Amino acid sequence: MFKTLLLAVDINDEPGAEKCARAAVNMARTEGAALHVLNVVPESGMAIVDVSLSPNHAGAARNEAKTDMEIWAEKSLPGDVETQLHVSTGTIYDQIIKTANRLGVDAIFVGAHRPELRDYLIGPNSARVARHATQSVFVIR
Repeated sequence: MFKTLLLAVDINDEPGAEKCARAAVNMARTEGAALHVLNVVPESGMAIVDVSLSPNHAGAARNEAKTDMEIWAEKSLPGDVETQLHVSTGTIYDQIIKTANRLGVDAIFVGAHRPELRDYLIGPNSARVARHATQSVFVIR
């Protein structure tokens, strides 16, 4: 049923990323699915902020995120599941949906919230992904 999965993680929220990863890995094992793992580096969202940053800031942030993602994946993802890592830059929910569509995944795994919002919301990015994605979406609390 699910042959290709996308796990969207915020590696800065390690407990949330670990919990979401466990669910996605279990599904990948059960279904014999390939697992793509995505971390999105948010843009500043404001032109005035972008002007004040160095010209190479976005590239440096992306490279740092890629290195951090590789370190996280090495300790958090098992070797028995086919895994491919991706880092993108932009609006988080938009990049998750675009990546899912580009890769042709069957299901998306996202965390429910930021830790400080645990008792109130599923989170704005997760909610948008769940509303707008054409794939099945698993929101992990």
